[in-house]
Amino acid sequence: MNFGLNQEQENFKQQIIEFAGQMLGKDIASRDANSVFDRAGWDQCGTLLLQGLAVPKAYGGKGLDALSTVLALEALGYGSKDNGLNFSIAAHLLACVVPIWLHGSEAQKQRLLPDLCMGKMIAANAMTEVQSGSDAFELKTTAQQSNNGYLLNGHKTFCANAPIADLILTYALSNPDKGFYGGITAFLLEKGKQSFNIESIQKTGLRTCTTGTVQLHDAFVPTENRLNEAGAGGIIFNQSMEWERICLGALHLGTMQRLLEQTIRFVKKRKSGGKSIGKYQSIAHQLVDMKAHLEAARLVNYQTAQKLDSGKKVAMDASMSKLLVSELYKDMTVRLMQIYASQAYVEGSEIERNMRDAMSATVYSGTSEIQRNIIAKWMGI
Repeated sequence: MNFGLNQEQENFKQQIIEFAGQMLGKDIASRDANSVFDRAGWDQCGTLLLQGLAVPKAYGGKGLDALSTVLALEALGYGSKDNGLNFSIAAHLLACVVPIWLHGSEAQKQRLLPDLCMGKMIAANAMTEVQSGSDAFELKTTAQQSNNGYLLNGHKTFCANAPIADLILTYALSNPDKGFYGGITAFLLEKGKQSFNIESIQKTGLRTCTTGTVQLHDAFVPTENRLNEAGAGGIIFNQSMEWERICLGALHLGTMQRLLEQTIRFVKKRKSGGKSIGKYQSIAHQLVDMKAHLEAARLVNYQTAQKLDSGKKVAMDASMSKLLVSELYKDMTVRLMQIYASQAYVEGSEIERNMRDAMSATVYSGTSEIQRNIIAKWMGI
């Protein structure tokens, strides 16, 4: 496969890197310490349609294919040091906006997508539940038909963007006899129109991405706010996870590339025993491994995005990409902590912050254990 970038891709990637470096990540240490979401930065991202990268231009999006979306998010991860804001954008786009584009009615797409793509509206995904975590098959939230709509009851947790969201895409069990495939339905909850309670969650990492719980108590949702047909929720969710597992990892590729380049500069300047610490094999070999593994993970990620564009099945490939990228991100930040030593072991340092942020990469979008289960199933074992 050929991953040579065309001029349009190169230009847009460079535009995002320059934009993010100049406009995003300001006062990140302070905002991270106080869990402050950068709404001004979010709005600025909307001018480049970063919240609608993959959505067709007819609905207000950028109109990029999956590979170009990966390249754009990789550039965002490279240019912006605000991992929380980066994650908020990706969660909004991949777990909410893409499903509406792919499965929404024409009326839903016309009404919601333009503002979502420009960042005028913020979306959140509410799937995870306390008792089920990554095991979506154990969904307990219910949807009971009632007077041209549904009554939803349940408790969702770890919903990125929920405290500031204008729109929440959620999933509920509408037909227990059919289970996950055929028994789950997707719904759009609109702030001010549907009744739900949100409580914020304080996290170890990604603190600038506001996260919360969503509690539903006989919340009435009209049929017009159902996404696709009743029972289509399982298919919608799985497809959104394929996009998320592929494209969200691109953020980490960009972040790891920036951290690696930064560390190479650091080990050249840092002296020990009269020479740069990069001259010691114990340091140099670690950086070589990081470089090799990063290039391999990037290749898998690009290849999987291209496969998604071709319309081929990508469930196993998406899980492999997510597993490789997220585990590498976590492992790299731990290694970097050792290389920087005391300079990193200070609250608020860039390496310390990235290590905290990276710890969640192997959990969201399905844990590494879930990814291995998916891959094993596709391998026939």
